[in-house]
Amino acid sequence: MKVILKQDVEKLGRRGDVVNVAPGFGRNYLIPRKMALAVTPTNVKTIEIERQALKKKLEIERKSFQTLAEKLNLVSLTFARRAGDKDVIFGSVSAGDVKEALDGLGYDIDKKKILLDEPIKRLGNFAVPVKISAEDRAEVKIVVVREEAEGPAPAAAGEAGKDPESGKS
Repeated sequence: MKVILKQDVEKLGRRGDVVNVAPGFGRNYLIPRKMALAVTPTNVKTIEIERQALKKKLEIERKSFQTLAEKLNLVSLTFARRAGDKDVIFGSVSAGDVKEALDGLGYDIDKKKILLDEPIKRLGNFAVPVKISAEDRAEVKIVVVREEAEGPAPAAAGEAGKDPESGKS
């Protein structure tokens, strides 16, 4: 059965493509979910008109995705974590942590688009891929550093002129 896709379907095709699918898949899944239309002369003309408008829109989106990817490639995030002797951190740096840091910088990236296979559990430098669109990807640099241990607190501002031994000015 031939159908015209009304939206991008992963591992099947892009919006506007005419694809050949199993009859049951087309009738029972794609068409009821309004993901596809049966191939008829009327539907082909309608989709062709939509495709022309979509092509212009996609060019604009593509440019904005590319500029976003270029900006993200320049981003470097630093996370301070407590770590053990062998540079293994207590806890981890997850995709959620990366999303929060990017949100703080003004980037609205979905957590699912941060392609971190498993959370970072060591100190060091890492490159984390971020999926911007189907074709565009960026790499955010992640630096995980050792959190400084809290030492003795420095003297308060009011005590700056006092003699340390006697406590007098």
